[in-house]
Amino acid sequence: MTVDVFAALASPVRRELTALLLDGPRPVNDLAAHFSMSRPSVSEHLKVLRDAGLVSERRSGRQRLYRLEAAPLRELSQWLSPYERFWREKLSNLRDLLDEEDL
Repeated sequence: MTVDVFAALASPVRRELTALLLDGPRPVNDLAAHFSMSRPSVSEHLKVLRDAGLVSERRSGRQRLYRLEAAPLRELSQWLSPYERFWREKLSNLRDLLDEEDL
């Protein structure tokens, strides 16, 4: 996993783009319609996602279709898994402590 994935997902716009691609490939114009920015600005965000391996691009006639790539997200999920278990345990301990105080 690279820092590129974290950097790419740090932007709310890029997180929204990945969410829009969950339903399948979409043309850049369709993606751009969801934002109050120019199509070239959306294309720049898509380039960052593509460079991080989070989306792929293919041409279909005059359109560019973007598709979400799961591998970097799967790798990120695996890396975060131990931390998720850590925080789940800490929150469970906190819940137990708060329950004891209610008695």
